[in-house]
Amino acid sequence: MKRLKRFGAITSVLVKHGFGDIVPRIFGRAEEKTTEQQQPDITERQAFPSPHRIRLVLEELGPSFIKLGQLLSTRADLFPPEYIEEFRKLQDQVPPVPFEAIKNVIESDLERPLSIIFKEFEPDSIAAASVSQVHKARLHSGEQVAVKIVRPEITEKIRHDIGLMYYFAHKIEKAFQAARALGAVNLVKEFERTIFHELDMFIESGNIEKFSSRFKEIDEIHIPAVYWEYTAKSVLVMEYIDGIKMDQVEELKANNIDPKEIALIGLRSFSRQLMEFGYFHADPHPANTLVMLDGRVCLVDFGITGYLEKETMRQIANIFLGYAEHDYDQVMTALTDLGLVDEDTVDLKSFRRDLKDVSEPFYGRSLKTIYVKDVYDQVMQLVYRHQIRLPRNVLLLLKTFVQTESLGKILDSDASILEVTKPFAKKLLQEGYDSRKVLRNLHQDMLSMGSYLQVMPKFIHDILKQTSQGKQGVAINHRGFENLSVRMEKGMNRFIIGLIVAASLIASSLILNSGQEIFEFSMSLAGGRKVSLSAVLGVTGYVMATVLGIWLIISILRSGKL
Repeated sequence: MKRLKRFGAITSVLVKHGFGDIVPRIFGRAEEKTTEQQQPDITERQAFPSPHRIRLVLEELGPSFIKLGQLLSTRADLFPPEYIEEFRKLQDQVPPVPFEAIKNVIESDLERPLSIIFKEFEPDSIAAASVSQVHKARLHSGEQVAVKIVRPEITEKIRHDIGLMYYFAHKIEKAFQAARALGAVNLVKEFERTIFHELDMFIESGNIEKFSSRFKEIDEIHIPAVYWEYTAKSVLVMEYIDGIKMDQVEELKANNIDPKEIALIGLRSFSRQLMEFGYFHADPHPANTLVMLDGRVCLVDFGITGYLEKETMRQIANIFLGYAEHDYDQVMTALTDLGLVDEDTVDLKSFRRDLKDVSEPFYGRSLKTIYVKDVYDQVMQLVYRHQIRLPRNVLLLLKTFVQTESLGKILDSDASILEVTKPFAKKLLQEGYDSRKVLRNLHQDMLSMGSYLQVMPKFIHDILKQTSQGKQGVAINHRGFENLSVRMEKGMNRFIIGLIVAASLIASSLILNSGQEIFEFSMSLAGGRKVSLSAVLGVTGYVMATVLGIWLIISILRSGKL
């Protein structure tokens, strides 16, 4: 009944905001236009409903759909710029859950009364979002902590909403060509994976520990400590950071903190995450980036992180170096190796020309004169124009890049992102030639090969067993064997002729060297001399062997395959 009620609410919201003509098509009461009437190019604006109306629908449908819209705001490779701008306006600032409900979640998850866990607990939240809220507290040991709690019953609500999202996504894909091209169902799958990570405080705690271990030797960055004994699936207790939001420039100056130096710390931190660690904080907005009074920068809220494979890190380093050194060939090679540009589906010459047109105006300029957001928007238009689909982590990286730049802009930084990143990129690429790393990689490859060899016999046995039972089939497609039978026949004929030549020579030699004369007769051409039949046969064999041998040599020479 709850799902039916929610289903009806979604339908009524769609009708309310002017999607009444779409609802019948979703439920199969109206036929899709014929192929001739369909829009062949999904970039045409009439293929999409109004972005403003879509945003209003998502806002009214609540937290799950707002979060979905926020995910869509990162997919500039799928949606036109005006849609991305509308999706970015979605905010999940909502009224906090009453203290009693929060208290029940904490006591249920930690299986202890609140008074035993905390010496003090402030009932008013210091931050509230659609899926969680944060309270300030103090442990009995005296440490001041921040307690992040997942809203009660939000997981079940999101689970129900995702079920309805799948239902509508399947219906919309059947009804609209544009939805099929965008992959509506796949977008819901991506959202499902993302949102449940945010709802699990163990995952966020693990992210914090991972960053903490990497930054422990770097004095300019601080990562809050996690109190694992007070952390559960719906509750995260971590060190409370008393700091200044990174965008509070005047307050930074009042505390004798240089905003430009803070910007450099942020850029260096981003470069390290990207090219040393292989994973990065994917939501570094001002509220999640605090400046401590001693000048250190503290990252908080690790609900959204991205990761990069080692090879992806190297190719991204090549892209940065290519841009820094004005080498578009290096950039194009890196993009191709990353699999972002496929020469079979993308006109590489056209893409390279467009990429150069986008990039050239930004060379040699500092953050003061460059808006990375403008670069991002132009690159996304390029990606959209050439119909290139970007992996989620690359999109997260681009979004983080824009947020990092915006913080630098607020801090009035005159640094160049490319110049700050360049030494980190060079170090990463040089590591590939380090002898110890080469040996370590070789050792890992040998271990992998050993494991493959160990399972291969069973793997082959399973394939053969399934094939014998008719569950599997083997199909062999071959090329270049069209004239194989002809070539084999020619080769065999030459082989047989060679045998005949050899046999004739041997037989003729044996006959002529034999002392026995068979059937002698006189020949006038030989001056009346007596000639035996055995001598004639021997000479004839020599002649045949000579003629066939010469013919065989000529044919081999003419074929050019001596």
